[in-house]
Amino acid sequence: MINFENNPLIQKTVQFSLDIIEFCELLEEKRKFVIAKQLLRCGTSIGANAFEAQNPHSKNDFINKIKISAKNWKKPNIGFICVNIPKIIRLMKSLNIKL
Repeated sequence: MINFENNPLIQKTVQFSLDIIEFCELLEEKRKFVIAKQLLRCGTSIGANAFEAQNPHSKNDFINKIKISAKNWKKPNIGFICVNIPKIIRLMKSLNIKL
């Protein structure tokens, strides 16, 4: 069995997924369902693919799973959110969403 406690990739991607889930719940409370659903799918798949890559069938399988994680990170909605964090924080404050 693989020890995930000492694996920084897994720790960071799982924490990122949990943060995404929490943020999506806030968006859904404000009835922003479309962006919440899209963000939830892309944001959580990063950690899922990184986790799956920890037990690859081959070196190529590992590389492929990591590439999929990286590709999901680069998708426009994730990139937009990460680049525009200050705007998102202002939007959240305007919607009275507590940080």
